[in-house]
Amino acid sequence: MQLTVGPNQFFWKAEDWSALYDDLANAPVSRVVLGELVCSKRLPFYQDAILPAIETLMAAGKEVVLTSLALVTLKRELKATAALAEIGVEVEINDLTALAHLPEGAKFSVGPLVNVYNEGTLGWLAKRGATRICLPPELPLSSVEALCQAATDAGIAIEVWGHGRIPLAISGRCYHARMHGRMKDNCLFACEDDPDGLEVDTSDGTPFLSMNGVQTLSDSCASMAHQVEALSEAGVSSLRLSPQSKGFVETCVQYRQRLDGVIDADTLSTELVRVSGGMRLSDGFLTGARGADWSGKAA
Repeated sequence: MQLTVGPNQFFWKAEDWSALYDDLANAPVSRVVLGELVCSKRLPFYQDAILPAIETLMAAGKEVVLTSLALVTLKRELKATAALAEIGVEVEINDLTALAHLPEGAKFSVGPLVNVYNEGTLGWLAKRGATRICLPPELPLSSVEALCQAATDAGIAIEVWGHGRIPLAISGRCYHARMHGRMKDNCLFACEDDPDGLEVDTSDGTPFLSMNGVQTLSDSCASMAHQVEALSEAGVSSLRLSPQSKGFVETCVQYRQRLDGVIDADTLSTELVRVSGGMRLSDGFLTGARGADWSGKAA
């Protein structure tokens, strides 16, 4: 099973953004998806660093992919989406409107924000040119197994969300701006203050969600630490790891060790909590009744 690094969901300083991909060049991952997924207003701050990052990663032997925006609403976003295909690397679709901007017959991959819930959708995307699909992270194991079988028949690879706060929703409104009493168009990039998202509690103080500008994420960090064998048996080709601000390259190394049988699930789980500074883990979407649950055992 391979490891894929998904696009950074958060707004980091340009130097921190570039440092991530310099470090990933030497990390034990096979595939790296980069670019802006959440908010197009963030892109100008690191846009000039994207091509150097691509060159660095490709020189290190990584497969490099560019993500589309999760929600395209403005003319400049349409233009930027159309320009993705001109860069010369594979494009990952996270908004189906991006398909209209790909050249006829172009191969592409599909990100976890596209609702691939059944064999019919998977088959349609495969016929359209998809070579890989990262399934939505809310699917149970039974659905993953069925879609892996359909993917095998269609000749495409299946990826599963392996680590990171789960993207739950995307909106035209910006929670971060509103919280600071600002308009979205004059947000002053408040989301930069929360490099792993802003934790949101219920009125009684129970951890609930995490906000990231216009994006809603899970409070917990999903981890397939205990589900590696079940996912491998299902036919999953790769686990997707979502970047975090603390110890992410170390996290990549630990997942590679888990896949290679060097460490067990309990050791990986313990190390993930340590490296992240105490983040709570979950795997309930795959194994339980609630996405926020943590099984602590194999499915």
